[in-house]
Amino acid sequence: MGRLLLGLIKGAVIGGGVGYGAYHLGLAGGWGWIVYGVVGLLVGLVAGRPFWSHLGDPESTIWVGVLKGLVGYGVGVGIYALVHKVAGDPQVAAFGCSHRLTDWSFVFGGGVGAIYGAWVELDDPPRKKAKDEGGGATKA
Repeated sequence: MGRLLLGLIKGAVIGGGVGYGAYHLGLAGGWGWIVYGVVGLLVGLVAGRPFWSHLGDPESTIWVGVLKGLVGYGVGVGIYALVHKVAGDPQVAAFGCSHRLTDWSFVFGGGVGAIYGAWVELDDPPRKKAKDEGGGATKA
């Protein structure tokens, strides 16, 4: 349960931050394909085992983090496509105004990041540090 919550928080923070930047820059409409893809990419690079944790590990490679990021780009674009094209981009009314859901990129980006972040965090948790087990016989 803790890993799931951590993934939700990591993804929501990253997605909300990227979404806020896109909202502040006025990147709405056709920019959604790129914005939500970048949300998935960054969440894939950071959630679970971040890409830099593979650098000193001889049993893994940095490509694991890169592949999670590339898959995350596709997941972000896919979720955007489902909401924008299939669901018809529903109108959301809040704070005295009404906008399409994907135009509120700081909210929708946080949701996309939270969904993918939770999945990656459960799928690729950081490795547990091996404890020194000195109670047995020593090797010669």
